[in-house]
Order: sequence, then structure tokens, then C-alpha cells
Amino acid sequence: MRIALLVIGVLVAAVLVWLLVPFPVTPPTVDVAGNAERGAYVLRMGGCASCHTNSANKGAFLAGGRPLATPFGTFYTSNLTPDPETGIGGWSTGEFVQALTKGVSPEGHDYYPAFPYTSYANMTIQDLADLKAYLDTVEPVANPVPPHELAFPFNFRPLLKPWKLMFFRANGIEPDPSRSESWNRGAYLVQGPSHCGECHTQRNSLGARDASRQLAGNSDGPDRKPVPNITPGEDGIGDWSPTDVSFALQTGILPDGDVLGGAMSEVVRDSTGHLTAEDRAAIAEYVLSLEPLPDAAPAAQAAAPDS
Repeated sequence: MRIALLVIGVLVAAVLVWLLVPFPVTPPTVDVAGNAERGAYVLRMGGCASCHTNSANKGAFLAGGRPLATPFGTFYTSNLTPDPETGIGGWSTGEFVQALTKGVSPEGHDYYPAFPYTSYANMTIQDLADLKAYLDTVEPVANPVPPHELAFPFNFRPLLKPWKLMFFRANGIEPDPSRSESWNRGAYLVQGPSHCGECHTQRNSLGARDASRQLAGNSDGPDRKPVPNITPGEDGIGDWSPTDVSFALQTGILPDGDVLGGAMSEVVRDSTGHLTAEDRAAIAEYVLSLEPLPDAAPAAQAAAPDS
């Protein structure tokens, strides 16, 4: 009995240490050189400016602090400028890659998945190195970001470790040789830097995306607003042509003449509206090839014209 209790005590202690002690991870070695000019385009691919610029309060470009309301509380986006105290000015490229592909800070703290590393993990090292090279050229801004305002138990950051064990797999994306080069580019953009599924997919009670409902809409998306179904079915964009999808991504104008509003209008303004025609066409080709799914919730359908 004493031995059993001792073993249990050791196991409990080990779990507590694992949960409560941040273990700095050795960042990967990045052997490619970053190209800042190309990194500016990667920034557009990733839609970074929309979330990391607090435009509503006239915040500086990429200086963070934008509030993001969710079912778990309010998150505040981080400062991506190269300010050494409040931004990422002291980060190496390896530490940057680690943050975006593993969801771990240079100090070993786990990031909440409101920061979409669960999609950025699918990005190539070259794209990430280019993005870091561009961010290093941005004007440094000293802007301490407020702490997240989360309800218990979500404010207990150590719980992110078991969350990752249950829900996070950084497997990357393998090209499908049976598909066109354009289709594979679209798959990469949608599942990687553009992280479309982060908003357009329903989440469970622990904040993980429902893989069986990929892109079928989200009844409680960013700022607690519904996000529409973008699979090619009756409830989604099944009656859209590839040109319709590309045009909407470029201009924000829907096939019926209505316009995209809410968070998606910012995505068009800061991200998809700046992509090349070839990349928008690739996204259209990929999305329209997916399995049609019904709406995740009636609210998502009702909100389709303005979300």
C-alpha cells in the first residue's frame, strides 16, 4: 500500500510539474534566408494586419492590443513590431518559427489557440522566414498589450498543455499529386497562412475546431458573430462559380450584389484583396472542390450576407 501511494504521489507531482513549470524548448534551426519583400506578401496571405492592428482605437500598424471577444472571454492580440520590450524585437527566426508552428513562446509558455498557430503550423519554413524578415523592417512601437480577460478555468494557462495533447497536431500539408498545382496552392493557402477554418469552422466546448465540420460555418465566431458556411453545398457557396469566389475575395462583392461585412470585410481589405489573381483562383478551385456540408447552425446561414 505504501509503495502504491508513493507511486501515485510521484505521478501526481510529475503531472503538476509538467503543468505548472514552463519548459523552454530549443527553437528549430532555420537554414533559409528570409526575404523581406516576399514577407510583405506573406503578411497579406496571413491576414496579420487585421488582427494585430487595433484600428478601431487608431493603434499603430501591427502593434497589437486589439480585443477579440470569444465564448471563453476576451483575448488581446500581440505586438508584432520589432520593439524589444513589448514586441518581438528580441526573437530569433527560430523562435518565431517555433511560436507559429508549435504555439510556444521563447520562454516556454503555451499560446492560446485564439492565435491560429494550429493553421500556421502548416506553413513552409521559407514563408515563415520571409514573414519574420519583413516584420523586422516594421517601425518598432512600444505598446504593452493588456492581459487576456478569460473566465475560469480558461484563464489557467497550464491547461493548454493537455489541450494540445488532445487537439493539436502539427503535421503540415502534403501536396496531392492527383490534383493540379493550383488546387494544391489553394489547399495550402486555405489550411495554412489564410487560416480560413479558424473562423469558418464550428468549435467544441473546449475551443477546438470540429474537423468533421470543416468550413461549414460557425455560429459563434470572432466577436461572438456567426460566420457562414463556405463549402460548395446548398447552405454554402454551391451556386458560386470560381469567378464569383475570386471576385468576392478581391472586392468583397457577392454574386447577388451584396457586400461582405464584419470581420470578412477586413479580411478583404487587409488580405485577400492584395493577393495575386492566381492565388485567389487557387483558393476558389480548392474550396469549390470540397465536400458540401449543411450549415453548422441556422444562425450562420442567416448571417451569410454580412459576415
